[in-house]
Amino acid sequence: MAQLIKNHSPASDSWSVLQLAEGETPETVALPAGDVIFPLAVWLARKAEIVSCHKRIGLLLQPDEPVEAVAGDLEYFIVIAVNFPKFVDGRGYSTAALLRQRYRYEGELRAVGDVLHDQLFYLKRVGFDSYALKEGKDPAVALQSAFATFGDSYQASTDQPQPLFRRRA
Repeated sequence: MAQLIKNHSPASDSWSVLQLAEGETPETVALPAGDVIFPLAVWLARKAEIVSCHKRIGLLLQPDEPVEAVAGDLEYFIVIAVNFPKFVDGRGYSTAALLRQRYRYEGELRAVGDVLHDQLFYLKRVGFDSYALKEGKDPAVALQSAFATFGDSYQASTDQPQPLFRRRA
């Protein structure tokens, strides 16, 4: 199980991610009870059913899935998990920035998948506030160094909308 960091602290995770087994489709998969993070395909296929039987809903976005597909549904989601299938796949950064800046999503934004402590500072910059570290990674080590890597940033971003030269003026 991945180690979760939320709001700069180790945290327990009450959410489960719905995985489609081989041969299952979004239309036929059994919907589990509890706090569930649903893949986008399941959400799109069974939105009305999910909304009617779940109080807390999560969404899982893959790197190639457009944020625009759920732009009108963001009020339903307590958490949106953005998958990073490989360390070198940075499309999730753009997804997070779109969710926070363009669509004004204010719920929990979670990085999942191949998430290492080296990425946490940059993930925070684009709007992530929770991180499911890759299996086997220690959250204590990540917390010691990840958010203190740099003292300040030159560029504007989600977490600091003004560039350094404007803040100094």
